[in-house]
Amino acid sequence: MTRATDATHRTDLSGLVKAYDVRGVVPDQWDETTAELFGAAFVQVTGADAIVTGHDMRPSSPGLARAFARGATAQGADVTEIGLCSTDQLYYASGSLGLPGAMFTASHNPAQYNGIKLCRAGAEPVGQDTGLVEIRTLVEGWTDNGAPATADRTGVVTTRDTLADYATYLHSLVDLSAIRPLKVVVDAGNGMGGHTVPTVLAGLPLDIVPMHFELDGTFPNHEANPLDPANIVDLQARVRAEGADIGLAFDGDADRCFVVDEHGDPVSPSAVTALVASRELARHPGATVIHNLITSRAVAEVIREAGGTPVRTRVGHSFIKREMARAGAVFGGEHSAHYYFRDFWNADTGMLAALHVLAALGTQSTPLSDLTSSFERYAASGEINSAVGDPSSRTAAVRAAWTDRPDVTLDDLDGLTVSGTDWWFNVRPSNTEPLLRLNVEAPTESAMRALRDEVLATIRA
Repeated sequence: MTRATDATHRTDLSGLVKAYDVRGVVPDQWDETTAELFGAAFVQVTGADAIVTGHDMRPSSPGLARAFARGATAQGADVTEIGLCSTDQLYYASGSLGLPGAMFTASHNPAQYNGIKLCRAGAEPVGQDTGLVEIRTLVEGWTDNGAPATADRTGVVTTRDTLADYATYLHSLVDLSAIRPLKVVVDAGNGMGGHTVPTVLAGLPLDIVPMHFELDGTFPNHEANPLDPANIVDLQARVRAEGADIGLAFDGDADRCFVVDEHGDPVSPSAVTALVASRELARHPGATVIHNLITSRAVAEVIREAGGTPVRTRVGHSFIKREMARAGAVFGGEHSAHYYFRDFWNADTGMLAALHVLAALGTQSTPLSDLTSSFERYAASGEINSAVGDPSSRTAAVRAAWTDRPDVTLDDLDGLTVSGTDWWFNVRPSNTEPLLRLNVEAPTESAMRALRDEVLATIRA
């Protein structure tokens, strides 16, 4: 924490409170004293008389969660502690119990980080536009003297184990009764997948090959961020060595799931989005499905082919969840492997997406690569970051280079998207760094590379 230089000496938490959550280094940026203030502020802003909390396996997580509970109970709210859990398990508890929730995790960040993901009852997200600014303002004002006592009672803390109920609920949403035996390599990355996978996948005809299931918030094997290709190399090699049917990798708080096929080749999150969308549309004919603007063009194509309505959104879970609720969408997917389900309170759950993939694979005799090939229709660059002095001026340069070209459309839904008949690219500024992020998709690898290089030349000129 840092102090402002004005006469009030107000604590500045701008480096700790992000757009969608609280996240920073412990104890440099925050500690249990701060967590207690957040608990008090959360209760005041939500007006809750009861909340639910959970935490991941990081060394600092249990203490922060207990401190948050102290702050909440001092404001008169009862607290149900579900203890060790994945983030989507916390969302399950919030949804099924009808309580606002707080999950203590820093997801895939290094061990010295921790954070809080907050939601209202029914797993409705709390972000900058939905209460997080007010919570931050209260905590900043209370840092010197503590939270004022406003309740005539102290809340009660109880504990509850929700893991089995969470697993049962997931299985109620996906029919796995007829799947064939499968060999599945799972890399939990020493994160919460090591806690949830054994229960969720128990009783299925699956030969599970576990990797890094030991809960260890110091991440001794590799970062728990499967979005970085370096962190799934071991999983890919193990799938090949075992002759497995599929590989699954979870991030630190196990709310995202990444898939590799029987060859050890990554299955893009866009292909997983398309696969799950087709399955959900089979259950809910004609429904709406959300996808962000840098998922593959194949996603919208598959949604239409399955009789659904695709809706394109900005990048970021708050936009996805807001649009899910507005449109009554049955499902939503992002390029970052966040998957959202109407039947899961519009919240994201990588575990439910994994069950859909296992159900699809297990009810056909062909391998996963065959199943996903119809969803992998284009060549994609992945996200390419460029450090630039002025992101706005470089975006303007890209716009100028493409504005007058024939058969090209430009839109500004999120950054700048330029689209042709069978290709597109998007340039978006980072929210926190002087970077431009480029994503390119085209029909062939050679066409994608040529387009990528042309746009990068303009960005980096």
